[in-house]
Amino acid sequence: MDVKDPDRTGIGPTAPERSGALSPARGPSIVTGLLRVGLGATVALCLALSLIHVLMVFLHVAPANLVSQKFNRQVTAWVYPLFEQNWRLFAPDPESVNRQISARTAHTEPDGTVRVSTWFDLSAVDDAAVEHNAIPSHTSQNMLRRAWTSYSELLGSDDVPHSERALLIQKYLRNIAADRVSSHHPGAFESIQLRVITQPIAAPATADDGRPAGAAQHASGDTRVLPWWKVTPDGN
Repeated sequence: MDVKDPDRTGIGPTAPERSGALSPARGPSIVTGLLRVGLGATVALCLALSLIHVLMVFLHVAPANLVSQKFNRQVTAWVYPLFEQNWRLFAPDPESVNRQISARTAHTEPDGTVRVSTWFDLSAVDDAAVEHNAIPSHTSQNMLRRAWTSYSELLGSDDVPHSERALLIQKYLRNIAADRVSSHHPGAFESIQLRVITQPIAAPATADDGRPAGAAQHASGDTRVLPWWKVTPDGN
């Protein structure tokens, strides 16, 4: 009885299959599989980061609790400075006043006379940078405003620093003002002074108070002039 050779009859594995060689069709399938794995890992990473971000922001704006207090350092590091929230959840705290922060400088002439500049509106520069800007920078929105808020909280009304942090904030506010003035009005000066005009935001008029709807009530403001601060010849 004749036994036929499997290779000659076409029955059984071919030579390339017996040797373990890959068929041309398997190459693209491996690449496709790797792409799917990479895409899946990317999607999973994005979802994880989104969930972490939502959780961190929630802990930041939520009322104080055990979790937010325990992970306060991590939450603060995540939120600031890119994801700062100005309103607190369940207790909104929008700005209730408008502040105009201005600065003037003093320069001593060679003959000994002191030349004092006019007041330069620092707040107006920030307002101009934010107005009609779809993506305003945090520098324009918060640097000067938060520097003044920290100054008023730490130094009170006597303008005397009683701690290292208060002294640091005083220098920080001074350097911001000096840098802003130097950028817009080049020239030497040895001293700088700040003036802060605080104007409460008036409540909107109601229809039954005898005035036209939309008429704002008059609100008295407060003006605070800070002491003169010494700066270096380059304005810092």
